[in-house]
This record gives sequence, C-alpha cells and structure tokens, in this order.
Amino acid sequence: MRAPRFSLLIGALAAGLVAACTPEEMPQASDGRALFMENCAVCHGVDGTGNGPMARAMAKAPPNLSLIAVRNGDGFPRAKVLSTIDGYAKSDLNGPNMPEFGALLEGDLVPLDTGDGVLTPTPRKLVALLEYIESIQATR
Repeated sequence: MRAPRFSLLIGALAAGLVAACTPEEMPQASDGRALFMENCAVCHGVDGTGNGPMARAMAKAPPNLSLIAVRNGDGFPRAKVLSTIDGYAKSDLNGPNMPEFGALLEGDLVPLDTGDGVLTPTPRKLVALLEYIESIQATR
C-alpha cells in the first residue's frame, strides 16, 4: 500500500518541478561558462582542450572536453558527462583523479532530459556546466 502512495508523491513532485521551470528559466551554456572557468579551466584550459596551467604538472594530460562528442560517434553523452562531473563515474576515469564537484553543484533542481526522454531533477549548476561543455564541442 505504501509503494503506490510513494510513487504518486514522487510523480506529483516531478510534475510540479517540470511545470515550475519554463524553458526560459533553464540554465544555458552562458550560465555554465563562469562555473567552467572557476572549476575546470585550471586543468582543462579555458577552451576545454586540456591545456590548463595544472595540466603541465600532471603525469597525463586531462582529456580534451571539446572532443567528447567526436569520441562518442558525434553524440554527446549527457548522462555520462554529468556522472563524471559530479564524481559518480570516478571509476571510469583513467589518469589523474578529477576532483568531485557533486557538493559544489547542489542547489535548486531543474528538469533535464539526458537523452532517454525522461525528465530528471538535476542541480541547476550541474545543468549549466553540462550545457557549456556541450556548447564547446568541435565538429568534424
């Protein structure tokens, strides 16, 4: 009996979140640029190519973030990128450990489709950073 009530509650909360956030309020790439410069550029460089000032001190250069889509058959793997930023996919990283930014990216939530058609409540700053990284993808 509890499961249906819980499901209904979660469904109502998700619907409220989606209804409360219009496309104009969704984070844009421009919102994520400052977060990138503050947290990522030191290793990945201001252009995301892996040439930040800390990269020279690392045994292995940080990945070129502008080639994520190219490395994934011209598709941008939104869920995988989110998991890497927030530290969830730490075991998938090879080379120097990337700091976990999960705690830094907490805050209000916005509905995000990571590619499966399902809107998932995701921290606004995390979505903004994702949008910025997606915006710097190189084209072939």
